[in-house]
This record gives sequence, C-alpha cells and structure tokens, in this order.
Amino acid sequence: MNHLFKKGFTILLPCLYSFCCFAYPAPDSVKNRWSILPSGGITWVTDNQIPHFDHIEMSGEQISTVLRYGVDSAGAFVLERSFVWPMLRTVPNNTHASLMRRFGWNVTADMLTVNGRRMAPEKVRSITLDGVMTVVSEIVYPRNGKLELTRYLFPSPVKAAFCEKYVLRNTGQTPVSIEIPEARSVTETNAAQGVEGAYLVEAFVGGQPGRSIEAGDSVVFYASYQAHKNKEEGIGIDVEQELKDRRALVVSLWEHLILETPDETIDRMFAFAKLRASESIYKTKGGYMHGPGGESYYAAIWANDQAEYVNPFFPFLGYDKGNESAVNAFRHFARFMNGEYRPVPSSIVAGGDDIWHGAGDRGDGAMIAYGAARYALARGDRQEAVSLWPLIEWCLEYCRKQINSDGVVASDSDELEGRFPAGKANLCTSSLYYDALLSAVYLGKDLSKPAAQLAIYARQAKEIRQAIDRYFGGTVEGFNTYKYYKENDVLRSWICIPLTMGINERKDETIKALFSPRLWTENGLLTQAGSATFWDRSTLYALRGVYACGETEKATDYLKFYSNQRLLGEHVPYAIEAWPEGSQRHLSAESGLFCRIITEGLFGIRPTGLKSFTLTPRLPEAWDQMALRNIYAFGNTPFDLRVSKHPKGIKTEIYAEGKLLKTHIGKEGETIVYHK
Repeated sequence: MNHLFKKGFTILLPCLYSFCCFAYPAPDSVKNRWSILPSGGITWVTDNQIPHFDHIEMSGEQISTVLRYGVDSAGAFVLERSFVWPMLRTVPNNTHASLMRRFGWNVTADMLTVNGRRMAPEKVRSITLDGVMTVVSEIVYPRNGKLELTRYLFPSPVKAAFCEKYVLRNTGQTPVSIEIPEARSVTETNAAQGVEGAYLVEAFVGGQPGRSIEAGDSVVFYASYQAHKNKEEGIGIDVEQELKDRRALVVSLWEHLILETPDETIDRMFAFAKLRASESIYKTKGGYMHGPGGESYYAAIWANDQAEYVNPFFPFLGYDKGNESAVNAFRHFARFMNGEYRPVPSSIVAGGDDIWHGAGDRGDGAMIAYGAARYALARGDRQEAVSLWPLIEWCLEYCRKQINSDGVVASDSDELEGRFPAGKANLCTSSLYYDALLSAVYLGKDLSKPAAQLAIYARQAKEIRQAIDRYFGGTVEGFNTYKYYKENDVLRSWICIPLTMGINERKDETIKALFSPRLWTENGLLTQAGSATFWDRSTLYALRGVYACGETEKATDYLKFYSNQRLLGEHVPYAIEAWPEGSQRHLSAESGLFCRIITEGLFGIRPTGLKSFTLTPRLPEAWDQMALRNIYAFGNTPFDLRVSKHPKGIKTEIYAEGKLLKTHIGKEGETIVYHK
C-alpha cells in the first residue's frame, strides 16, 4: 500500500511546488477539481481526473487523524490512516511526544468475500468532504451484478477513536452473496517508550455472517481504531452514535457565525475554516488545549498559533470549548510571569508539564499581550477580563523593557524561528505591541484601571507607531514600504502586518509590493522574494490588512482566488501551514486567521470594550449585500450584521433576536461606533 502513496505523492508534490513559479491567473481560468454541494459540503466526482492523491487532517478531543487518500490510475480508492493520540505520551515527553501509528488496512479489498471470491476491484465515483469523508465506489460483476460501496470516515468527537462505517448496496439485477469476517488486531507498544508504560492499539472490524443481498438491499458494517493505556479497558464504540455526534458538532459550528455573501466559495471556505479552527482542541491533563496539529503539535500551546492567531476569534464563534481553551492557554502562559521580566516560553507542551523555548524570545510577550487583550474585549466577560489583566499588564511591561535605542521592540527571532532572518528587532513584534497597547487602553477603561496608567499606554502606542515608521520604513526593491528588519533589502511577506493594526502610512506602496510578482504566487505570498517558500499565515494577515485599509476590490479579488484554490483546488479544504515545510499540513490556527479576514477585514469589527466595538464594513462593488449572522462576541448573546447597498452609499443594520437595534447609512469606509 505504501508504495502507492509514494508514487502518488511523487506525482502530486512537484505539481504543488510548481504553483510557486507562476503569476496569479484570473479566477475564471482555473478548473476546479471539487465542487460545492447544496448541503454545504464539497465533492469530487472522479470521472477521468485520476490518478489524484491528497491529505486532510480531522480531529477530536482525544485523537487526530491525517488521511492520506486518493484514487489510483485504475480507479481504486487508496487510503493510509495516520493516527495521533495526544494524551498517550511517549518518551521523551516533549513537543512531539504523542503516540502515533499508521494503518494501511484496506477493510473491503482485504476482507470481503463476494460470491465466494475476493471482492472485485472497485471504481471510485465520488469523494465528499463535510466534516466526514464519504467515498462512493462501484463494483461490477458478471451477469448484471453490481454493488455500490459507501465509506464514512471520521474521528470520534470526544473519544480516542477513529470510526468507519461501510454500506454495501446491491445496485444490480441479481442477488449477490457476501461474507464479512469479524477481525480484531491488538498491538502492545514498547513499555519503555511510553510515559505510562505500554499502550494498546486496537483495530476492529465488525463482521457479518454470510448472506445474500437481493437487488436493492444493503448491508452495513463498521470498523474502528483506538488506543488506551495497557491497564485500562478499551472503550466501547457505537459507530452510528459517533457519526451522529460528529455531524452534530459540524452543524453546530456551521450554524454559529454564518457568513452570507453573493460568493458561495468564500461562504463555504469560511464554514470549513470554522470547523478546522475548532475541532483541534484536546482534553489534556492541563485542561483544554488548542493544538496546531500536523502530526507534530498536540497537547501544547504556542504564543503565536494560539494566543495571537486563533484565540481572539473564538468569542465571535461562541464555541464554548474554544473559549475555554483560550482562557486556559493564557492562564498557562501566566504561570511564567516573573519579577525579573525574563521572557515567557514560546510554547507550553506535554499538557502543561514542560516548555519549549528553543528559538529564544520570538516576540512572544507581544503576541500574548495582543491576543489576550483582543480576546478579553471580544469575549465581553468581565470576570475573565479581570483574570487576564495581570498577564496583559506584565507582557506590555516586558515589551517596554525590550525597546532598543531606536524605539522599537527587540527580540531574538520571530514566529518563523530562524527559518528566515529577522534581525535584532522585527516589524511583527513592534506592530503587535502597538495594537496590544491600544486594546489595553480600551479594556482598562472598562475595568476601571487608573487613568494615569492608561494615558501612559496611549502615549507608548503613539511613540511605537512613530518608531515603526522611522525604523522600519524604507525603500525595498523599489517600493516605499517596510524593511522587515533593519538590514533587510529584499521584500518580505510580513510587511503586511502594520495594515492589520491600522498603521496605514505606507499602505499604497505596501499593497503594490505584496501583490507584485516578487511576492504573490498562485499559492499566496512568498515568505521572501526570490524564494520558493510560502506560509499561509502571512497571506491571511495580508488579505485582512488590505481590507482594513480600504482596498476592498483588490482584497476581494485575491480572497476569491485564494478561497477557490484552497477549497476547490488540488489540496483541500483548509488553509495550510507552509510549503515545502510540512507538505502543506492543515494546521488549525491558520483556519482561525482565515475567519478573521471576514470578521476584522470584510466587516471591520474592532473591539473597543467589553460590550462595544467599531464597525467598518467593506462591501465590494459587485455585491448588493452581505451578512454575518449569529455573532456571539461581546457578551455571548448572538446578533446579526447586515450590510447592503443604498442610494446614499451603504446601509448597515444590527439585529438581535429579530429586532433591529441600529441602522447606519453612510459612505463606504465610514466607521460605526456601537455599544451593545
């Protein structure tokens, strides 16, 4: 089986890599592999578009699975399951110490007997993704015999198990005899390699006695994979119930924070991003921890992925486990506050038992201050805000102490941890510090903090903004934009970050640089001009920033293209981490960043208090209306935003429980102040 995947990905990966080498094409010229279903999922009707291979990560509270799947040149389904059990820790108990195993077991081809013989080769007709992978195949037999095989593949939402449901339906004209043996495989791991000794990894197929399936009838059977401590009993798995629970989770996430625009692809990309951002939360010994995933990063938190990227988004979604994981992450970081103002760790791993600080200070204090203040404001919970204030305060003071003689914040590296040069002070860290100061002023007012303290924060924000322009501003490759660090002389994708913070002094030239052939590719922004490396996080920040500074048409054009590429292209259906590193893993926090393009970019929501925000909607010229419904921020009571064209410009309406609370009619780009 593995040789098929090696062959398949040998074909796929050079194609993905080549995307970096071409200019941005018109969206209409792109032929999609996948299409959107009325139910909200996406489907690939295979036709003659084979062979094709891809991978997707799917997660639950106690398991994550990367499915490496595809259809080979003969039309058969190819599958390798990579399982991660984050709570079963291995030795040494570090960042990557989750129990992992791969299974290539083909349940149908290896085990089913049809008409007394091994099942005939299948031909895949379609693959559908909607939080569950559904694969429909056809098997043809002599004398008008035909079977339809449907697989449903998904993780348990809360158990340490992966589940599979199989439906074998007779779609031919003659009866078909089938036999499905019951099978159970148990592997005991090496006790010396487990923090708690040996673990048991179990694979189970529920058999069916031999029977004849008449035309039109079907038979259902199940498979599951689980792991547990040797001294514990295996968990009982009701696959049908687990499927209902998985679908219920997807529906609940899709029914919160609903995006409605004339562009169906952007709407569905947003829906899928909500799922990926939310499902990757693990119930660890240290509480709920949102994890990036990617077969590497579980039962752990980072100052960038969690504190900065995804935590400020969860209040908008109103997902309780998301909010709980966010507060838990900030509380873990707060454990490391100290009177000497030594840097906090970049990552807290192993369910809270250890830390990682291998890249030194990456600007982690600025990341945490930015994320915690934004989260507290958007959450609208005074008690939570009070508990987070000391961490915000400490991180701001830490950053102040790192300000160099040029007035910007020094750090050892940045979130790329030395993969690309960042100098002794980088643009990201100072920009995050600036926004954190602004948020602290807003939050401090609602928490009745001393006016003198907040005045200092306001003054410091003004000073750092001026220093950012003075220190980082300059001409790079002919564009009057930003140097990412003092010695930087080639364009970098992170020149976008001031735009997301409302720093727009150099917006025109910065946008030109971002979308120039030197940085923009078919897969978004290159990390550095002249390289072949891209990280989606900078593309997602850039699209948010371009909306924020008012370049609505340009932002929408590129958002449409990006959404189409990620949702309906060759590697679907989520934002990815990077290329070539990680082979475009579906890391979870990047999906949170995609969602923030919509909340903070397209709709321009900026928290200004526990119950207040400003709103600067950016309605594209080609759209008559757009809406964001069931927003749970600022107190957890859902409200709707509806934006539409009006003879005098744009009409913005705010509704709650069906009642119109506020109407504003004004020109595009006007900012609305709202107190909930």
